[in-house]
Amino acid sequence: MNDMLPDSLIPYDEIVQEALRAVVGRVLGTVAESGGLPGEHHFYITFKTQAPGVDIPARLIERFPDEMTIVLQNRFWDLTVDDRRFSVGLSFNQVPSKLVIPYSAITGFHDPAVNFELRFQAQEGPEDGPGGHDPAENDGPPAAPVEDGSNVVAVDFKRKK
Repeated sequence: MNDMLPDSLIPYDEIVQEALRAVVGRVLGTVAESGGLPGEHHFYITFKTQAPGVDIPARLIERFPDEMTIVLQNRFWDLTVDDRRFSVGLSFNQVPSKLVIPYSAITGFHDPAVNFELRFQAQEGPEDGPGGHDPAENDGPPAAPVEDGSNVVAVDFKRKK
């Protein structure tokens, strides 16, 4: 008997990642609508700086060529959120900067006030979600229907002893 699990033909991991990224978008959307963070909440957001759709100043890409973590706590402005990305104004060494970050570039989200954390696999691009996959190879030709009643299956729900 083979102990290996079969490869899934449904991209569950990608679907879950996309749903969890939607959590980040919803949280940021709530903050944007209310105009600020409630209570002691604040966010550490880690993202791939060179992922497709990321728009940050070149000096930040030079300083953080792969990944960067931003903090949304006391000093941020112009937080705007849509279903694919968010943008926010932050200051780096007293230089104001606008960052545009697609959810697909996010690799981590942490709210230390309540010890809530999400980790993600970076996606290839902002348009990527659950994508195509190889066709199933386990499907044989369709079976011809049998008209003699032998295709009826009986199920016995009695408990085995």
